[in-house]
Amino acid sequence: MNIAWVVILTVPALGLAYFFYSRKVAHWMGEDLSCPTPAVMYADGRDFVSTRPSVLFAHHFSAIAGAGPILGPTMAACFGYGPVWAWAILGGILFGAVHDYAALSVSMREGGRSMAEIARRTLGKPGFLLFVLFTIIMLVLVNAAFLQATAMSLTSEYPLDKLGISADQTLLCTRTVVDPTTGQETVKAKIGGIASTSVIIITGVAPFIGWLLYRKRFPTIPAYFLTAGVAVVSIVAGFYLPVSIAPEYWMLILTAYVFIASWVPVWVILQPRDFINVQILYAGVALLLVGILAAGAQGAHFEQPAFSAEQIQEGEGYAGSLWPMLFVMVACGAISGFHSLVAGGTTAKQCWMVKHARPTAFGGMLLESLLAACVMATIVWALTSADPARGMQEYRNLVWPPADSGLKSNPVLAFAIAVGRLGHTGLGIPIGLGSVFGILMVEGFVVTTLDTAVRLNRYLFEELWMTLLGLKMPSLMKRVWFNSALAVVLMFVMCYFNAFEKIWPMFGSGNQLLAALVLLVVSMWLLGRRRQAWFAIVPAVFMTVTTLGALVYLFFTEYLPKRNMPLLITDIVLIGLALVMVVMVIRAFATRRYMKPQTA
Repeated sequence: MNIAWVVILTVPALGLAYFFYSRKVAHWMGEDLSCPTPAVMYADGRDFVSTRPSVLFAHHFSAIAGAGPILGPTMAACFGYGPVWAWAILGGILFGAVHDYAALSVSMREGGRSMAEIARRTLGKPGFLLFVLFTIIMLVLVNAAFLQATAMSLTSEYPLDKLGISADQTLLCTRTVVDPTTGQETVKAKIGGIASTSVIIITGVAPFIGWLLYRKRFPTIPAYFLTAGVAVVSIVAGFYLPVSIAPEYWMLILTAYVFIASWVPVWVILQPRDFINVQILYAGVALLLVGILAAGAQGAHFEQPAFSAEQIQEGEGYAGSLWPMLFVMVACGAISGFHSLVAGGTTAKQCWMVKHARPTAFGGMLLESLLAACVMATIVWALTSADPARGMQEYRNLVWPPADSGLKSNPVLAFAIAVGRLGHTGLGIPIGLGSVFGILMVEGFVVTTLDTAVRLNRYLFEELWMTLLGLKMPSLMKRVWFNSALAVVLMFVMCYFNAFEKIWPMFGSGNQLLAALVLLVVSMWLLGRRRQAWFAIVPAVFMTVTTLGALVYLFFTEYLPKRNMPLLITDIVLIGLALVMVVMVIRAFATRRYMKPQTA
């Protein structure tokens, strides 16, 4: 099949879903455009900040997208492009977009409260505590996976010959690596070093952009041009002055950065940095869309069929059984519980008008599904179909290397190389330049999600201590820096002692299970107001069964046989908390408890 069909079919499907299905969901949710939003009612200049819709969407999209819609389809591509494509579209429309918009809508209706607080109002204090504990553990997994992905993206190198670039090129800085056993020299391009320079410059400029936007009320259109200029300058500077730092040191630097970013006012770093980064992300999505269409016009096609029993069987050898592992591998490309935390944690506190909620949440998720479909097409074509003689070998070595090979899984680099080849074939862009842009896309998504996720974990710790200890809470636990430090320490420890390919399935399972629990809470909220709820209940049940199945599967096939104690214990705790939460929800449905807490 020609790869252009991925874009030709996906864009209209998602567009029709937004114009028709999103309106029905908004109607079922009881959307009222005349209601004042929490950002207006509780404005405090720190967390509750009325934000222009373009800046709000930029923050929300760059925060929710993260590494998920890139690394998820990259990891899941081992099953072939058909299963990943189908789940990205159907899951994005019927599951992910519903989940995101419903979470944002409910949070705004409840004064900007988090989903944990909504659980308290429907399930009581025990439900709140279970929800918070589950979410904290899931966020630690999110942060650990994304911290490692960021370190990979900022330190990635690849042999020039495998990029199809001659050794005398001058575009990329290189270093020569000598194999100690054979003495053979390999010239590697410092792709990640360019992204390192870019992230340093963008982070340094972010407070100035925040000052212009929120203190000087700088106009929106000129702000777009200014931030786009900052992004371009940071990239150009990276080509001339790439920063080379070991992955372990990058982990420490990023940990220190997110510690600071998680407690300073959102307009100082979080929002302006997202606003700058999103210019790269928009350009990246456009590059994938246009590149796929252009390459398709030149005859680029998939060598294998969309659904192949042989390909699925091979994929199961790497990632595990198609069900349930495909549905947790794709992660944020179809549905993500983390999105509800962003919606209730920051977006609901910054949404200026009710009419901005649907394009931000529902539209943002559909754009993420489009990105996931484009990533899938790029990976499968560039790393398997573009060179049939090489087959799946290069993809396997980059994403699912054998345990005895000495290679480390690097899906970030796999995506970057695929983008470089797509851009070269479709648009004539040098492979090295396209690969750098692929790295920048991952870095832009991941870092903006990382600082938001740590901030959300800080909120949850504050809520947990207040609920458990109340007025007896020690003054130390009230400190913003204490809760931020607790979040980043847990993140760093989990990241440092586990490989990426081990964390990702656990993260996906916990993340999707959180989405199921959020949809169950939303369903009770809707039923308590005598509103239609089947559109939330159906995906909630499916995702609950699927993700619990994934956690059980991982327990018996991965963590128990290999004695991976950190992930083994995490798996057991997540299963236990989720089962208790599900029992509480079922009891609430049976006793009609959800009819009691009537507010708003």
